Amino acid sequence: MTAFRTLDDADVKGKRVLVRVDLNVPVKEGKVTDATRIERVVPTIRELADKGAKVILLAHFGRPKDGPDPSLSLKPIAGAVEQILGKKVGFAADCIGAEAGTAVSAMKDGDVLLLENTRFHKGEEKNDPAFVKALAQNGDLYVNDAFSAAHRAHATTEGLAHLLPAYAGRAMQAELEALEKGLGNPAKPVVALVGGAKVSTKIDLLMNLVKKVDALAIGGGMANTFMAARGTDVGKSLCEHDLAGTARQIMVEAATAGCAIVLPVDAVVAREFKAGAGSETVGVDKVPDDRMILDAGPRTVEAINAWIDRAATVVWNGPLGAFEIEPFDRATVAVARHAAERTKAGKLVSVAGGGDTVSALNHAGVADDFTYISTAGGAFLEWMEGKALPGVEVLKKA
Repeated sequence: MTAFRTLDDADVKGKRVLVRVDLNVPVKEGKVTDATRIERVVPTIRELADKGAKVILLAHFGRPKDGPDPSLSLKPIAGAVEQILGKKVGFAADCIGAEAGTAVSAMKDGDVLLLENTRFHKGEEKNDPAFVKALAQNGDLYVNDAFSAAHRAHATTEGLAHLLPAYAGRAMQAELEALEKGLGNPAKPVVALVGGAKVSTKIDLLMNLVKKVDALAIGGGMANTFMAARGTDVGKSLCEHDLAGTARQIMVEAATAGCAIVLPVDAVVAREFKAGAGSETVGVDKVPDDRMILDAGPRTVEAINAWIDRAATVVWNGPLGAFEIEPFDRATVAVARHAAERTKAGKLVSVAGGGDTVSALNHAGVADDFTYISTAGGAFLEWMEGKALPGVEVLKKA
């Protein structure tokens, strides 16, 4: 039994169901260019509509500064939702007040309605009680299907759950169940792969992981800071030398917790970061003064893959090198494909998340082969840091 309320616990027929979804999708010239987030929430919308609910969608779009902004209207998104859902989606030009109330009152069982950008009202991000009450007037039940916004205590992500019976939608449920398999109650051994440019953005994450996983492989620019803290000369590489003390502290915490730290043993170096730049592979103790590390080398890939072979669970956040430019994508691609093969063979639970990670796994052609890929950025990171997410806490069973 799940620890949070899901649609399995809800009687929705004939009810007005306020559904918080993530429709913050990229749009160019009025057209949605990546519909992944819409595709994730369609199963919840369809299930509610098929069960006879009046489905009222709540979402934000962009960061409007001073009230309504036509360039940040959700109206064009309604068409994209309609197309993917295969069912008419109505639109109301406000999310509270007369316009919203009139549109909701006209709904029949099974209808779907999208309300205007909730961030057009300052009460959304302030979780203002009056705004929450105005939203709740149009609903009998509340469903949160936007894990990506669950780390924010906003009106539509947290406030509504205090006024209406609250449930997790199917996308939220899938995310929470996958994350539980990743770090909550994982099959051991657990290996975490953490990459990216800077240690400074992931100190909390690293501190939490070393207490929970059996091995932590560090890649990307972050690895340079750890190597420098150990006394290795990293040449012109991106490196936060001022965080050497923090890096050493994390390594001490890991040793105390019995977590192995896996750092690069060889690296791909170049004089400049650009496509087709001349590069060579050297041991990390032989990085020339005028070169920068841009990727992990093949011996490092072998070491990480050996840990993956031993693992029952892999959690991944951040690429292992500058994967956007060839040939500095090789380590990330090689490790991603190895993890995917183990997953397909039924030997590994693989959970990955974060924008760059999703892009890297798509680049490697294995995004569909992982057990679960989170499209949430900040929420996924805060979950990995071990922090309670306000939008999840309010869905938990008493």
